[in-house]
Amino acid sequence: MDTTIDPVPRHVRSTGATTPGRNLRDAIVIGVVLAALALASLLHPVLFLVVLTAAMLIGAYEVQEAVGHARLDVPVIPVAIGIVSMMVAAYLRGPEMLAVATGLSMVAVVLWRAADGFTASASSIAGGLLTLLYPAALGGFAALMVAEPAGRTRIAVFILVTVFSDIGGYAAGVRFGRHPMAPSLSPKKSWEGFAGSVLACGVVGALAVWLLLDGAWWGGAVLGVLVAGCATVGDLIESSIKRDVGIKDMSSLLPGHGGLMDRLDSLVVCAPVAWAGLRILVPYA
Repeated sequence: MDTTIDPVPRHVRSTGATTPGRNLRDAIVIGVVLAALALASLLHPVLFLVVLTAAMLIGAYEVQEAVGHARLDVPVIPVAIGIVSMMVAAYLRGPEMLAVATGLSMVAVVLWRAADGFTASASSIAGGLLTLLYPAALGGFAALMVAEPAGRTRIAVFILVTVFSDIGGYAAGVRFGRHPMAPSLSPKKSWEGFAGSVLACGVVGALAVWLLLDGAWWGGAVLGVLVAGCATVGDLIESSIKRDVGIKDMSSLLPGHGGLMDRLDSLVVCAPVAWAGLRILVPYA
């Protein structure tokens, strides 16, 4: 999340009806709805898997539309089938099958366009592979997490810590932000905001792991620091994509927020780290 108040660069155009001054009421309402949906999905692991798969499909569609501005034509059918297969494989059979499903989906994208010839299909293949990896393969680690013992609680900890990266970064950046972190990618992101993200994630991670997973508080603090770094990288990755293709938001799906990927960018990048970090720092029986 951006952490200082700067104007939007003039060369960046929006894909929807979003402006630098977003409607605060719409943003709050949509934020509450998204939070409620996330909580409701944790009532059952299969329900979470369904919501996760739908989110990955929508996110992939937004990435497809975004890279379309750079003339990367994503083959929709093999990508969509691949995403569903990857989520189900991860949930039912673990990390090995997630890797296998991802590899087979990538092969399917290549074969789907092979008949068009290399020159005609190269950009389409590149777009399809990008979409399978970001967000789908990264999001698949959330499916791995929810399938584990205490999986829903682990997902709750993962989401909680990642969300507080944005909250801590925004609060510290607005109050103290003076030194830009990556002005060419995200002019509003500051080092002071990053420090706020690290602090917030460390504290929330320590409390969440201790109270919800009965793990060592220091393990939660380590997890929080790792998540803060990955969340920032996720923000910068999406900022880079949007800047390269010349858009402000991934879509106008969510009033006051932009696209779904504008909300999931940190979560999908943090999912592999949270999955691995929790397995190491808070092992289950």
